Amino acid sequence: MKTLILIFIIILNIFFQTFAQKDITAQIAAIVEREYPRLDELYKHLHANPELSNMEKNTSAKVAKELREAGFEVTENVGGYGVVGVLRNGEGKTILVRADMDGLPMKEETGLPYASTVITKDDKGTDQPAMHACGHDIHMSVLIGTARAMSQLKNQWKGTIVFIGQPAEEKVQGAYAMLKDGLYMRFPRPDYILSLHASASLPAGKVGYCPEYAMANVNSVNITVYGEGGHGAYPHSTKDPIVLSAYLITQIQTIVSRQTSPLEPCVVTVGSIHGGSKHNIIPNEVKLQLTLRSYSEKVRQNTIESIKQICKGLAIAAGLPESKFPKVEIENETGFALYNHPELTEKVVKSLKSAIGEKNVEKVPPVMAAEDFGELGKVTPAIPVSLYWLGTVAQEKYEESQATGLQLPPLHSSLYAPLPESSIKTGVKTMTKAVIDLLAEVNKKK
Repeated sequence: MKTLILIFIIILNIFFQTFAQKDITAQIAAIVEREYPRLDELYKHLHANPELSNMEKNTSAKVAKELREAGFEVTENVGGYGVVGVLRNGEGKTILVRADMDGLPMKEETGLPYASTVITKDDKGTDQPAMHACGHDIHMSVLIGTARAMSQLKNQWKGTIVFIGQPAEEKVQGAYAMLKDGLYMRFPRPDYILSLHASASLPAGKVGYCPEYAMANVNSVNITVYGEGGHGAYPHSTKDPIVLSAYLITQIQTIVSRQTSPLEPCVVTVGSIHGGSKHNIIPNEVKLQLTLRSYSEKVRQNTIESIKQICKGLAIAAGLPESKFPKVEIENETGFALYNHPELTEKVVKSLKSAIGEKNVEKVPPVMAAEDFGELGKVTPAIPVSLYWLGTVAQEKYEESQATGLQLPPLHSSLYAPLPESSIKTGVKTMTKAVIDLLAEVNKKK
């Protein structure tokens, strides 16, 4: 008899838990539908008015205003133009949600009625077009939508939520800058940190997750190759930096193919080479710009040191004096590989599935793109972080791509145009559910 009663209690508990889950999911969905017109207006404003890294003055003011209206206590100018919003709701744990705010120096070619036509100054004072080609406008819209939902659902959770608008993600500088400016000393230190990122390869309405390593380290490398210039008709009287650069470009690829284990991801790409002014003039120098990608800190360090060794070796072989050895400058000295905490990611995935259905949640492979989001958790003691991918592609375009093999416009493309409504609604539903579930789970353990 006692066994039957126990079974009945367990079944009843499961029933009420399932009902409660469905109830909160329905409440979130209703809020999203009600709030979407305002979010659509916000998204189109942000899309049409991008600002470059470390110049997000108006964008951050807009995010701050929206968070205040959602009931958050807001602080601006954290680590540059960073915004921090805090909403307290009794005793409990703390969840941080982050969205990045900066655009890219690109001319938009989507043809959208709300496309960016902005021309702005970059950090060197040069006129540049600007656009949100990486979905940061989607990220901010989801952040504000989630803030509004959490504010309206305060009877469903206890604890503290910290929502941040981060500057300078495209330069992988903003997360570190906010930490350096006392993010966890001036504001509540989170127990979990969440984010999402627009995906240019998943259909809108779906999300993707990747446990453990999901995104790569990134280093930008500037190399100046020196030589001794002269007349193109007398190359024997020069030390040609263009030829040296050609050797360098081919030689550094052996870092990946011959110095790095085939089981370790590593990318070395030369994205820019500039040198010379005329057909028959051998210049004195050539400038190269590289991007390096890896997951492992060991691989990252080996790649950097190998580039320096190759540069030195080629200069010696060319007979250049030490004063004319190539100059190698490393940007972003810290590694930023994103490691999605497995246990936290598993919890988030359960929330994603309950929010939008299991069929709309996919496990996706890691990528070699980079994000500084992971830096927010690389403190002492470490804080678990998890980022998931938000589908933004129109279903018909996705199906056409699958059927024909036609490449969809990727992130950082002048043609990248997210489908706003389904993307933002899915983002708000999933992020809100994930935050509420994490607060509920940790509060049960108190």
